[in-house]
Amino acid sequence: MVSKSVMSPDDSGLPPNWEVRHSNSKNLPYYFNASEKISRWEPPSGTDTEKLKKYMATHHSATQISSASRPEGKIRAAHLLVKHRDSRRPASWRESEITRSKEEAMAIIKGHEQKIKSGAVSLGELAMSESDCSSARKRGDLGYFGKGDMQKEFEEAAFALQPGQMSGVVETASGLHLIERLV
Repeated sequence: MVSKSVMSPDDSGLPPNWEVRHSNSKNLPYYFNASEKISRWEPPSGTDTEKLKKYMATHHSATQISSASRPEGKIRAAHLLVKHRDSRRPASWRESEITRSKEEAMAIIKGHEQKIKSGAVSLGELAMSESDCSSARKRGDLGYFGKGDMQKEFEEAAFALQPGQMSGVVETASGLHLIERLV
């Protein structure tokens, strides 16, 4: 089931015929072109990303972390992802085309890591505005996952953490991550 946000393209920053919809199965927003009947997780080219960020913060805020019991053999983690031009999909809800270098991405994520470690902001709070993953709207929460569900480097780092701990920078084909184990 999908719920639809009624909006004008001027409010959202999306090009004509595009709208934000919400996937109930993934509990994440996505982008839908009603005239061409196509959908995608990343904003289409021609999007005004500043307007979109404001629209998403107002209309698609984070959900609360549920207190459901932990499924057998699974953990729950949140992450903040910074993509770069060599990431396997160099696009996100924040930018339709990511052009930064891996070195620039590393400098950005190291800055995020310092803010979190200093106590100035939580990973979840920062992920909402700065993560290149669509999980940003859920404070970076990826839900429960088991071994074999995530990329190897991500999985190894996440399973090595204790609940409440945050990893250092973890590099995968998707980009650079900070991972916080929730459960």
